[in-house]
Amino acid sequence: MIQVGEKLPPATVYELIEDAREGCTIGPNSFDVREQTAGKRVVIFGLPGAFTPTCSAKHVPGYVEQADKLHAAGIDEIWCVSVNDAFVMGAWARDQHASGKVRMMADGSAAFTRALGLEQDLSARGMGIRSQRYAMVVDDGVVKTLHVEAPGKFEVSDAASILATLSQP
Repeated sequence: MIQVGEKLPPATVYELIEDAREGCTIGPNSFDVREQTAGKRVVIFGLPGAFTPTCSAKHVPGYVEQADKLHAAGIDEIWCVSVNDAFVMGAWARDQHASGKVRMMADGSAAFTRALGLEQDLSARGMGIRSQRYAMVVDDGVVKTLHVEAPGKFEVSDAASILATLSQP
């Protein structure tokens, strides 16, 4: 598993772009994780799946609600990463009103999640390989904090916990 002080692994994630903007086409766009985090402070949180109960009721809404406070605390971007495709993540972003607050990043083949060492096998529950629930603060591509949840828990990867971490000296 990735550790505090390590650089993020080379990987690509995907985001569904629904409005025309410079450098992006409408539809799924690929983004190099290292390039996208260079020179920025980014909160990256991972979760088992789009539209799943805890993820939809608590995890994503907390980051959407706390986005302004996170930005005020020096965070440039907030990413939600899930082992889903970009179309599902785009639909979930609309459902969660995440536009402009949380970038919904798809890791459809779990390549980024595996490179982090944060995958879990939920095949017995019909979900295949998924992400563990976690949150990290990344500064210029280097992991500064990492909070990984115990199985079935939602106690340390929420937005309030990350805000508390950011306020510590």
